[in-house]
Amino acid sequence: MIFPMQKMLSNGSNQTMKIKFTKAFKTQYKKAPKDIQTKFFKNLDLFFADEFMPILNNHTLKGKWKECRSINITGNWRVIYTINENVYLFIAFGTHSQLYS
Repeated sequence: MIFPMQKMLSNGSNQTMKIKFTKAFKTQYKKAPKDIQTKFFKNLDLFFADEFMPILNNHTLKGKWKECRSINITGNWRVIYTINENVYLFIAFGTHSQLYS
């Protein structure tokens, strides 16, 4: 599943942002409560607008996830993703303890 989105850059030009979801991500997403799933898509809209919006708490990770970044869905729920040439690969979805324990 790929979601291509147009993103306006600060210099006024457009950039196509493509988002892909791994099979593991989709499985984890389906197991999440419905309110968390809804919140994910609200935050995904924010992510498209500005991936570094403070409410998302977008940050790099360490340890086994050192090549990845994380954004908050809620205070406890996270999404882990990587970036490669304007393709954002969403690889994990879960609570803080599920992802980092």
